Amino acid sequence: MSAVPTRPEDPAAPGAATPDAASPIRQMSLWPPPRSTRHAGRRRRSMLLMGVAAGVALLAAGGVTVWALSSGGDDATGVPAAYAGEWSGEMSQHDQGGTHVADWEATVHLEAGAERGSSQFVSLGCRVSLELTAREDDRIVFDYVETYDGDERCIDSGTLELRPGAEEGTLEAEWGASSHSGSHMTSTGTMTR
Repeated sequence: MSAVPTRPEDPAAPGAATPDAASPIRQMSLWPPPRSTRHAGRRRRSMLLMGVAAGVALLAAGGVTVWALSSGGDDATGVPAAYAGEWSGEMSQHDQGGTHVADWEATVHLEAGAERGSSQFVSLGCRVSLELTAREDDRIVFDYVETYDGDERCIDSGTLELRPGAEEGTLEAEWGASSHSGSHMTSTGTMTR
C-alpha cells in the first residue's frame, strides 16, 4: 500500500511532528531543470550558416558599391569621362539685346562620375560651385551658385551648359544668368584643357 502524503500537522498541536521533519515543500527545487543539449549542435551549425550567408551578402554588396564608386568613368548620372579635367577659356558676355557687356576668363574643374564641380571667374575674382542637373546626348548642364565674390562683381546663381567643341580637347561653354537688375545675360566661349 502506498503512502499518501498528508498535510503537516500544526507544530503547536499535541502530538504534532517535530519541526525537523522533512516537508514536501522543503524537498522541491527552486531552479528549473537543465535544458536538453540534444539539438544544440544543429542550432549552432544553422546559426553559423546564417552568419556566413549574411557575411557573403554584405561582401557582395560592398564589392558592388566599391566597383560603382571606383569605376566613376561614364556612369549615366555623373560627369562623363570626356568632360573630366581642368578647363579654362575666355567668355564673352552679352545682354538680352545681344549687346557686348564684358569679356572674362573662367576655369572649370570636373571629375569623372562626380555630381559636383567647381569654377572660378578668374578676371572677376569670383568662385562658384557647380551641381550637375542634366546629361543629354553630348551635353551636360550644371546649376551654379556663387561661393565667393569679394568685389560683388558676379551674379549669384545661374546655369552652365557644356558640349564638345569643334576641335578635339575643347568644350563650348554657355553661362546663363539674370543680372542684379533682372536682365538675362549670356556668356559663351571655348574652353581647353
